[in-house]
Amino acid sequence: MSESGTSGSGRGQGRQSGGQGSGGQGPRAGVRRNAQGRERNRGPQRGFTENAPSQRTRRADPARLVAFEVLRSVAAEDAYANLVLPARIRHHGLDKRDAGFATELSYGALRGQGTYDAVLARCVDRPLDQLDPAVLDALRIGTHQLLAMRVPAHAALDETVGLARAVIGAGPSGLINAVLRKVSAHTLDEWLELLLSDEPDETKVASVRYAHPEWIVRAFRQSLVAHGRPVTEVNELLEADNAAPVVNLVALPGLGSLAEALESGATPGELVEGSALSSGGDLGRLGSVRDGSTRVQDVGSQLVARALAAVDLRPNGSANAVPENGADGERWLDLCAGPGGKAALLGALARQQGATLLANEPAPHRAKLVRQALAAVPHEVWHVRTGDGREVGTEMAESFDRVLVDVPCTGLGALRRRPESRWRRTPKDLVDLGPLQRELLRSALDAVKPGGVVAYVTCSPHPAETTAVVSDALRKRDDLELLDAGAALDRVSLTGHLEAGHELTAQLWPHRHRTDAMFLALIHKKA
Repeated sequence: MSESGTSGSGRGQGRQSGGQGSGGQGPRAGVRRNAQGRERNRGPQRGFTENAPSQRTRRADPARLVAFEVLRSVAAEDAYANLVLPARIRHHGLDKRDAGFATELSYGALRGQGTYDAVLARCVDRPLDQLDPAVLDALRIGTHQLLAMRVPAHAALDETVGLARAVIGAGPSGLINAVLRKVSAHTLDEWLELLLSDEPDETKVASVRYAHPEWIVRAFRQSLVAHGRPVTEVNELLEADNAAPVVNLVALPGLGSLAEALESGATPGELVEGSALSSGGDLGRLGSVRDGSTRVQDVGSQLVARALAAVDLRPNGSANAVPENGADGERWLDLCAGPGGKAALLGALARQQGATLLANEPAPHRAKLVRQALAAVPHEVWHVRTGDGREVGTEMAESFDRVLVDVPCTGLGALRRRPESRWRRTPKDLVDLGPLQRELLRSALDAVKPGGVVAYVTCSPHPAETTAVVSDALRKRDDLELLDAGAALDRVSLTGHLEAGHELTAQLWPHRHRTDAMFLALIHKKA
């Protein structure tokens, strides 16, 4: 958490959180409150002014207001923070520094929700689910400032109370003032010691310390083992999920250039050709981003798309080798193309190799996004189909040389980019998505030609969505074989040694590769 803000409103550089603290005394017990929830006979608190809430600011600081509006949209409308945040920043006209502060505050409060709620539960005299949801969101915003950002305590409290008075009301602001004063009595390390010192369950400890639901902690342990990693890496994985992700860029091969991005402060990517890393900011100001020839795309997604395009399908060639003479005349399929990031990269690669791409997407509004993503690629290379991907295998049987099936999944591999997802997903999602994933893979295998290859991809490391789905498909047919996906990733990476392979499949990890946790299986249909 490293975004900075203006000092005039008590903003400053974020600080890393986590780790075991030195202990301390718990929140004060037995305090008396008046009818508005304010404590009586309260002495001055560390770092705070002695002004009563009524004497403090009644305005909402724009950056904090943006964060509050993001949290409210996420909670009340099931919105996605990464979609709401840019619109709210533009609406309030935030400059670069304030936009950075609002981004850290929004994402940080969402990521740390589980930890912050455990702290708040010790500071509120009623169950948290009995609080007005807007009050709880304001408390989370204040708690993140107090425990995980270099915001002076008095500024965090005064500005959060001012926000509450402006957008919620004077009554709740008194409760918010009293609760945040209790929160400020300890550092985050001290709070973690208080909350966890007597907890014997390692899963619960990790859940609170790293702000992940317990079922996801267990799922990550299982996932590490299933993909050949030691279970002891789970805390590193959880911690990596909480780090603010660096924005990954890709220049579409043969069409885009990173020159403009590099001149604006981006640095060349270390894992894959044609990629760059950016600290963020308004990337829409770059002409190459506006015209779509340079795109925001996680490097893990870049790697799996390039790996599929690089498999040599010549009859006398090795299926695990990079093709030397292109793929002239080949037909490629992106079966689940929305919103179009991988389709755009595949389209550019298809153009270079003399192939064409069909991008399929069932939802009309997402199919429109796919067309927009592909707009920078010459139109004769690609076509977008709006229809159910499960029907393609029957309607276009054995029609494609390469098929990407990036199935809908829980998204457990992208929690660092989608901070609200960890609190929305449940184990039931694994059960509900399983049949769809298997049907889409079956369709892809029916659609690929003999001698062709299917890339089964998920943004989740969970074995129920990865190896189990692939194993089921292989058991039901005798014309399939796994190619070495780890070796395929190595051949298209700049390092040449990702150590992502395990039993012919491949799994990328945030804590090891600094990518989303993308899974790749390359399934070859025997000629």
